[in-house]
Amino acid sequence: MAISNKNNEEAIKKLKTIVDDIDVGTVCSFPSGSNYPHGVPMSRQEVDESGNIFYLCSAESETFQNLEKDNRVSLFYADPKNYTFLSINGKASMSRDQERIDKYWNKMMEGWFQKGKEDPNIRVLKVSPEDAHYWDTGSSKIVTLFEMLKNAITGEKNDLGKEGDLNL
Repeated sequence: MAISNKNNEEAIKKLKTIVDDIDVGTVCSFPSGSNYPHGVPMSRQEVDESGNIFYLCSAESETFQNLEKDNRVSLFYADPKNYTFLSINGKASMSRDQERIDKYWNKMMEGWFQKGKEDPNIRVLKVSPEDAHYWDTGSSKIVTLFEMLKNAITGEKNDLGKEGDLNL
């Protein structure tokens, strides 16, 4: 894979494209007293113009409890079908921003919050990325495997995609 680091607006655009395309990623918080992160799948609500990623979560969740004590967070997005992957490390903040809750509310949320969008346990989780790295072949798994096989047989070094740091 060719290295293609991206900076500033180009990095934010790449991050937003991958997160929006994949949607559900693993959000990892760090429990005190544990050697391992706690990961849960979460659907993003929005990636803003600064690259911040927003989710809705519950104040009763283990993720919320962990982030109250340690605001470090890691996010992992994977689309193996298209060989696109993204790893993000950053800082989390929580709020009870009713305007954002109203904006993000949908029928799917009713399954998580039976009291509706006024549920006092709903929190807006904002992740501010500090560093990120992506891998993206720009083609399907079949095409990528074919190119890998072709490279192995011919000894050529054809580009299998791009990877790089996203410097936000």
